[in-house]
Amino acid sequence: AATKLASAEKLMYFCTDQLGLEQDFEQKQMPDGKLPVDGFLLCVDVSRGMNRNFDEQLKFVSNLYNQLAKTKKPVVVVLTKCDEGVERYIRDAHAFALGKKNLQVVETSARSNVNVDLAFGTLVQLVDKSRGKAKIIPYFEALKQQSQQIAAAKDNHNEAWPNVSRKMQPAPEYQDYVYLEGTHKAKKLFLQHVQRLKQEHIERRRKAYLALLPQALDALVPELDEIDHLSRAKAEKLLEAKPDFLKWFVVLEETPWDATSHVDSADSERIPFDLLETPAAEQLYEAHLEKLRNERKRAEMRRAFRENLETSPFVTPGKPWEEARSFIMNEDFYLWLEESVYMDIYGKHQKQLIDKAKEDFQELLLEYSELFYELELDAKPSKEKMGVIQEVLGEEQRFKALQKLQAERDALILKHIHFVYHPTKETCPSCAGCVDARVEQLLGSRFARPAERHPKNPLPDSNVDRINLVILGKDGLARELANEIRALCTSDDKYVIEGKMYELSLRPIEGNVRLPVNAFQTPTFQPHGCLCLYNSKESLSYVVESIEKSRECTVGRRDNHPAHLPLTLALVNKRGDAGGETLQSLVQQGQQIASKLQCVFLEPAAAGIGYGRNINEKQIGQVLKGLLDSKRNLNLVSSTSGLKEATATTATAAADADLRIVMCLMCGDPVSADEVLLPILQAPAC
Repeated sequence: AATKLASAEKLMYFCTDQLGLEQDFEQKQMPDGKLPVDGFLLCVDVSRGMNRNFDEQLKFVSNLYNQLAKTKKPVVVVLTKCDEGVERYIRDAHAFALGKKNLQVVETSARSNVNVDLAFGTLVQLVDKSRGKAKIIPYFEALKQQSQQIAAAKDNHNEAWPNVSRKMQPAPEYQDYVYLEGTHKAKKLFLQHVQRLKQEHIERRRKAYLALLPQALDALVPELDEIDHLSRAKAEKLLEAKPDFLKWFVVLEETPWDATSHVDSADSERIPFDLLETPAAEQLYEAHLEKLRNERKRAEMRRAFRENLETSPFVTPGKPWEEARSFIMNEDFYLWLEESVYMDIYGKHQKQLIDKAKEDFQELLLEYSELFYELELDAKPSKEKMGVIQEVLGEEQRFKALQKLQAERDALILKHIHFVYHPTKETCPSCAGCVDARVEQLLGSRFARPAERHPKNPLPDSNVDRINLVILGKDGLARELANEIRALCTSDDKYVIEGKMYELSLRPIEGNVRLPVNAFQTPTFQPHGCLCLYNSKESLSYVVESIEKSRECTVGRRDNHPAHLPLTLALVNKRGDAGGETLQSLVQQGQQIASKLQCVFLEPAAAGIGYGRNINEKQIGQVLKGLLDSKRNLNLVSSTSGLKEATATTATAAADADLRIVMCLMCGDPVSADEVLLPILQAPAC
């Protein structure tokens, strides 16, 4: 039946040759009115078009489909340009088709010639139900099949005419051609086709070999000195003499390689050695030579730049690249290397300069040790004292060398002062190079300690340089005081008590202590004491209940958790905010509870000298010192039996010693502790 179409003045057909030149070709226009139509291909462009909204396009397609559906004719949706398709567009087009009854979708690409015939075949099957139903294949699967067929056809250059003619015998196209042109001409055309396939195969092999050749040259002759002045013939002999030559090349008995069976052999991955005689291989060899020469030149530029840095008086420790660049760069440097390369070299050179300047400055501080004798016990110099130190050292070149690194220079002075008053392995300026630490490592790896020889009575590690403090309080009291204490610590959580540094670890608790998250002790935290805070009856009751719960949890435990942890109770009530309770009544209640718990009670600090909750630094120091004393006493009591046996064993060993060694080594000296101790420790009699 005819279908009425608005087709006036529309071209009935056109080809790509007509685009832009329509007037030069015969034009057949569709007649107006009714036209016989058997089906429709509804095309949807799923590529990303310029100034085109896909949602608007899909709306237009939907309206167009509604009109086509009224004709009762078959419709197939064709997604075009799938080779450049946008995944969302394709997904939305499929969703549109799923909403319609029996609307099939074919993904195509005219450029790649994928599924074009399938689109027409699907429509023909819908028009003529007697035809077999076409299987619709997604674009990427069809593209993969097409690629495999093309690859198989390209490699099929060894087929013989009898086999091929027998396979093509049933094909109508073959029968028609033989009928019109004859078998002889068909064979001739086939042989031309096979020859073309073979040449294409050889060309692909040649390109693969030439792509592999630079890698082979890099592996076999990576040094310019080997081949820089050799002729081609001598260079080839040098390659043959290399141990890995057969890994990259194969020497054929017959040449040239593309006229032998090597083209199709399983060993064809290796490069035929006679390929080096071709102009393309000669160009690659020359390119390899040029690359090695350029690499040498770049290495020379890097070396010259380093020498320039070492000799330039304008390069000083801490000077930024932007300030030094104009003094040390020249045109040759920019010609051969990127500026980022020079910046990297400059950064490494600056690190060496700074490290050396710091070492020299450390030596300077040791030479002026008398400057640091008159400090207070806490080793905190006043501004006036720091001014005196800098004035005395100011004329020294080793002091001036760190002029652009004043903050680091001041930090070195403070670190040196701390070391003078608290000389330990941890505060040693040499850090990992500390002699004490290295001697302990050497002796520890060589000899067994008394505790190791007598595991039944191990010496407990007192860990006197560390304090673990639980802070117990309700409604933010614990967290607030923990933050205040941390503000008094150094950047690495160290706290000074009586002139000595201690590592301080805080565990604020404000919830139910029976829960694991609020437990006093964890696998990584062994408490040494607890500071309890209150500012009301409710918070005091919370403290008492928490302490009782904690003690109940420790009854019967076999680990090292003390049943009665050293406690300190502190009132941290704000001034003027007693919440209906007088300050005196809170103090009296706290004293009664402290007596009941057998712990220390801290009254509020004097007004104006405390922190956010009227706890001052003196009181914090008092609490920590008390915990430190309790910890030391606990360690002494628990280790008495072990110490007795260990002391007796050590005394016996010392009495039986044939040789005693006293050494004096300086941290940072060129002669290390290993060189002094190892000859003795490795002796058989030691």
